[in-house]
Amino acid sequence: MPALALLSALFVVGFEQFVEWRYGPSGVLGLLLLTVGLKTKSPTCSSVGAVVLALMFAGPAL
Repeated sequence: MPALALLSALFVVGFEQFVEWRYGPSGVLGLLLLTVGLKTKSPTCSSVGAVVLALMFAGPAL
């Protein structure tokens, strides 16, 4: 079980570092809002975070 928790934590930290490197502070803000919204079960906060991330990912295509 500790190996699974360690692997999961490494994946999350790696993904956060990728978002920070690729999309900058606004990408991290979107990821933070999405995570906090999901943990607190706040649909508004998670929706705002998801929209920010979607705009960051789709930005070059628009």
